[in-house]
Amino acid sequence: MIPVLEQSEPADFDAKVRQKGLAFLRKKGIALDQPLPDKADIAPYWRDCLDDLHSLYHGCCAYLAIFIERVTGDASVDHFIAKSKQADLAYEWSNYRLACLTMNSRKRNYDDVLDPFSVQSGWFHLELVSGRIYPNSNLPSNTKKQIEETIERLHLDDAGNREIRSRHYYEYAAKGYPTDYLKTRSPFVYTEALRQGLL
Repeated sequence: MIPVLEQSEPADFDAKVRQKGLAFLRKKGIALDQPLPDKADIAPYWRDCLDDLHSLYHGCCAYLAIFIERVTGDASVDHFIAKSKQADLAYEWSNYRLACLTMNSRKRNYDDVLDPFSVQSGWFHLELVSGRIYPNSNLPSNTKKQIEETIERLHLDDAGNREIRSRHYYEYAAKGYPTDYLKTRSPFVYTEALRQGLL
């Protein structure tokens, strides 16, 4: 993971998502400041801003820091604070993180995952050849623990994620892909290669 700079909500978000969503909740008698009732099914108006989310966050998964091809339909809106825990946040731009479907399904409603908006530069380190991700050893123990919990919860260090990170670096280092391509396609790999003096 790398820091994600929070982007301002689009001008039409309020009309397109928030107002429709809040009206839906009121109509269903769902309290705005409470968790959703068990098995409550709410209208997914957040999907109407997915193109904006993808565009403003440069198409990168907030958790993997890898570009998501919008045309494949693999991008999704992650509610950082789960909508099951506070109904009104289901329709709040500031609660949205662009996530690939795999990361979104792994995160679910757990609250032990670091918020990409609060992650600091250099918290997560990477072995470029193997793709292994791990906490910066110089961090305080409580921060390292949060990083480890995030890695474990999202399986950020599983074989598939290791492979894609190492492949992105290999494509740059061995096949001569341009630096700008690496920066756009795999910003975490780019950031770590830069930190390690390999760009």
